[in-house]
Amino acid sequence: MITIISIIILFSAKEEIYANQQNTPLPPSPSFEEKFAEAGYKSVEESVKEFENYFNCDVKLPRVTPAISFTHRFGSFYEDKRYNTNHSLDIRYVNKDVRENIYKIDIRPIKNKLNFKGKEGKEYTLQDGGKAFYFESHQFNFLVFEKNDLQYLLGIYREVTNVEMPNTLVRIANSVE
Repeated sequence: MITIISIIILFSAKEEIYANQQNTPLPPSPSFEEKFAEAGYKSVEESVKEFENYFNCDVKLPRVTPAISFTHRFGSFYEDKRYNTNHSLDIRYVNKDVRENIYKIDIRPIKNKLNFKGKEGKEYTLQDGGKAFYFESHQFNFLVFEKNDLQYLLGIYREVTNVEMPNTLVRIANSVE
C-alpha cells in the first residue's frame, strides 16, 4: 500500500519550469524592399540589362502604366539553367500600403513563348496590327502579345477595382515601341 501511495505522489508532483529572464531582442523583420531582394528582385534597369545582355536584344518597356498608385518597382531576370527554356524577365509594380495595387510584366523570347491556345478569352488587334489575347485567371487579368521577337504578358491584380479591363491593358500594349 505504501508503494502505491508513493507512486501516486511521485506522478502527481508538479514540476516548475523557469524561463530565461534575459531579454534577448528579436532580430528586426526585413523591410519591404529587403523582402523583394530576398526573392531575387533588384532594380528594373539592372534586370532589363541582364536580359538584354543574355539574349543580345533590346527590351522596350511600355511607356504607359495603369492608373494605379505604385510606391515601388522591381525587376528580376530568371535564367533557366536546368531546361534552358524558361528564361524570363519579370517586372513588378507594387504599392507598399495598398496590397491590391499590383501590375506585372513578364517578358520572354518568342522561341520560348508560353502557349495560351485553348484558354478562354478575347482577341484584340493592336495599333500596329499585331494580335493580343486577353484572359482572366484566378488572381490576375492578363493580356499577352508579341512584339520585337519577344512575348509580353501584362497582368493587373483582379482586386484592383478602379481599372477598366481589358482596355487598360490594350492601351499599355500599344505603348510598347
